[in-house]
Amino acid sequence: MTADIDVVIPALNAARSLARTLDSLRGEYDLKLSITVCDGGSRDDTASVARQAGTTVVETEAGRGRQLAAGAMVGSALWLLFVHADTRLSAGWAAAARRLMAHPTRKAGYFRLRFDSADPRARRIERLAAWRCRTFALPYGDQGLLIERAFYQQLGGFRALPLMEDVDFVRRIGRRNLLPLDAEAVTSAARYERDGWLARPMRNLGCLALYLAGLPPTVIRRLYG
Repeated sequence: MTADIDVVIPALNAARSLARTLDSLRGEYDLKLSITVCDGGSRDDTASVARQAGTTVVETEAGRGRQLAAGAMVGSALWLLFVHADTRLSAGWAAAARRLMAHPTRKAGYFRLRFDSADPRARRIERLAAWRCRTFALPYGDQGLLIERAFYQQLGGFRALPLMEDVDFVRRIGRRNLLPLDAEAVTSAARYERDGWLARPMRNLGCLALYLAGLPPTVIRRLYG
């Protein structure tokens, strides 16, 4: 039986979080999923965890844009769901997805960002992300993305960029075609805890500003490491 959704998960050294991500997806039983993990050369047990969970594993060069594009080529479901390997979708995500999928229109959906941290600063970043989505229609990749395969292909799919692949793609989707889904993408706060709850958002904002100003992602990558 053909899957309802082909799920694509780009991963790199994600063995510690991947099992939880897969569990959150499979906790919803009203959708048939085919899951592909695109491993960008992990040095840990990422590929083993994925295979033991029964997913398809595709090995690619590192680079999230390249990994997402490779994963989207696997399967034949009418819908694609892109989820990061350190992101868990909240209970009820499948019902939210169903509501979008019930309308045969060229739309894409994203989830509300939530961090797996009790730190009050996490709530501020979540509110900032919600404002960014409302004001600029720019959900990031850690919020997940559900899109009809035909629409994805029409737009040219993800590009093999070293960073900003999510912004590049959602800008091609367009504001009118992006819809918030009534469920959460619960994302790891590890990078914010490591880099700082102020420094990390400022880094992200700097990357976004330079990208929107026309600086190539390869240059931005060198500047921000």
